[in-house]
Amino acid sequence: EHAATSMRDALRAAQAGLVERDVVVELVALSAGAREHLLVSGPPGTAKSEAVRRTARALGGTLFEYLLGRFTEPSEIFGPVDLQRLREGVVETATAGMLPEADVAFLDEVFLGSTAILNTLLALLNERTFRRGHTALHVPLRVCVGASNALPDDTTLAAFADRFLLRVFVEPVPDPLLEDLLAGGRMLDTSASTSTTSSLTSLDVLSAAAFNADTSAVRPALADAVRALRAAGVPLSDRRVVKLQRLAAAAAALAGRATPTTADLWPIVYAVPTREAQDTAREALGDLLQASDSTALAHAALEASEGPRARARLLAEAGRTLLAEAAADAMWRRKAEGILREIDAAFDVDALPVELAEVR
Repeated sequence: EHAATSMRDALRAAQAGLVERDVVVELVALSAGAREHLLVSGPPGTAKSEAVRRTARALGGTLFEYLLGRFTEPSEIFGPVDLQRLREGVVETATAGMLPEADVAFLDEVFLGSTAILNTLLALLNERTFRRGHTALHVPLRVCVGASNALPDDTTLAAFADRFLLRVFVEPVPDPLLEDLLAGGRMLDTSASTSTTSSLTSLDVLSAAAFNADTSAVRPALADAVRALRAAGVPLSDRRVVKLQRLAAAAAALAGRATPTTADLWPIVYAVPTREAQDTAREALGDLLQASDSTALAHAALEASEGPRARARLLAEAGRTLLAEAAADAMWRRKAEGILREIDAAFDVDALPVELAEVR
């Protein structure tokens, strides 16, 4: 309970000033607690790296971040060859300050890495081991966050992409929240670091609690959820199905519960690989997701259970506020047009929620 409270306070501090990125912060923490990895997909300039950076500070761990490209060398990620040892005839890697010694890693454009980099990463992410030449060590990595503008189409990347169990998709901040974005951006500019931090000890306590949790009580509900997803055309690999238990246990631990319940099954949505399939999963699992609850990861749990419905409420509230102003000047018209664009981009006009249709 003490570790969960410490983590909850640290995450709230990390979220301060970030607009529409609360879910990313919480999913980094969930992934770290489950010892899994997170893929964030979205256009450049959407505060992906800032969210990960602030979460790493909140967790109290060391962060390694790098922008991968076609010509990135393995030494830029894992460290150069130790020249002193090389003179002795031994090929070892000097890993100080590089990914093998990080607690949290953020790899931007992760799918652009070379075959040599991705093959080494595959073992590092899956087994938490780094092997190169005579170097073989166990890495302290709690979570790796990969970022990409889009999911890869190349089938040769499928095995690597599957190592990122959780997926979250982000978009630029919508028009109704631009004032909040500007205020939050100024807050980030003037605050040097997260004021409240947890510690890796607290994270490890929660991870151990999740690892040792009895998941037998939620297995029937998990199995039924997988059947519902398959019936809706959303298949999950056997590996992902098995790891759903780990996600539920980690969600429970972060919420201060020793044993997971149906309230902790919402991470299933984020284990579904594509945005479209996640929307389908929300519909297929509607009854189950109504029980979602998390004091520590409230934004992620709400987004998992409601998704577009939560956005519909936000847009309807912004529209009602604007209509109440009744000041039809140029700025008012631009705001109105912005809200209309958001509504039409996010929803089929012929199937709008009632409250949103009235505002539109």
